[in-house]
Amino acid sequence: MRAVVVEQWGGAESLVEREMPRPEPGLGEVLVRVHAAGVNPVDWKTRASGALIEWGAVPAVGWDVSGTIEAVGPGVGMFRPGDEVFGMPSFPRQAGAYAEYVVAPARHLAPKPAALTHVEAAALPLAALTAWQALVDTAGLRPGERVLVHAAAGGVGHLAVQIAKARGAYVIGTAGAAKHDLVRRLGADEVIDYRAVRFEDVVSDVDVVLDGLGAETAERSLKVLRPGGRLITLPGPDDVPTARDGVRAVWMLVEPDHLGLREITALVERGALRPVIDTVVPLAEAAKAHEIGERGRTAGKIVLSVV
Repeated sequence: MRAVVVEQWGGAESLVEREMPRPEPGLGEVLVRVHAAGVNPVDWKTRASGALIEWGAVPAVGWDVSGTIEAVGPGVGMFRPGDEVFGMPSFPRQAGAYAEYVVAPARHLAPKPAALTHVEAAALPLAALTAWQALVDTAGLRPGERVLVHAAAGGVGHLAVQIAKARGAYVIGTAGAAKHDLVRRLGADEVIDYRAVRFEDVVSDVDVVLDGLGAETAERSLKVLRPGGRLITLPGPDDVPTARDGVRAVWMLVEPDHLGLREITALVERGALRPVIDTVVPLAEAAKAHEIGERGRTAGKIVLSVV
């Protein structure tokens, strides 16, 4: 099979396509014929340094997949060959989704939403599960609460806006002025141009902040939370600020989640959630996808087309 691997830690040019042995599913696993693979910031962060994950013998890249079950391993009863699935297998361990085939634990996948193409479905797992697990599982978001989503046009942010709105929240997003119309279309009640104003000067009494930026943004976010508020930060544990009394601040790492994927599918099916696709590039041009992502100017997701 064709697969993209990291030849050496460093820039996007270190991503190269190689012929690799097709993997075989083991106990409780399935083999997926990949049609599309989502691209996420964690992909280029691990490519740059080799940090963050447990690598296999060959540094293969990527987690988000949408495709078709090719074969099932012993003990798998929930899928059959030919089933269309999507998911985020094995994270944070190596998955190697930038490839024609990937092996996955069966319960790290779910049936692909019928309303979505494989490219659209591949854009969802890591980013949508991050938003769902942060807002619903970790923050316990309730109807009527006020939510501030930083980087609201980004991969996680644009899905978080939709999930929060579907949960009955009042949603405030930060984004550059050029992306305000998009964020409003996604359901945000207010959009703040972070380049023009400091968000803490114009936002207050927030129940939940979803911070995908970290560092000073996380620290400043504490100022807008009301007593009992929750700050969920995503970049890393070192970005969690010291919370004041009555406010909770935590770091969250996304996990593979079959039930969470089904909740996301339910939102798609009722028309409450749809991924925004910024760019689609072929598998062989994975380096180009990383270069685009690292510029930090995308709206929504970058996806690799594998077939």
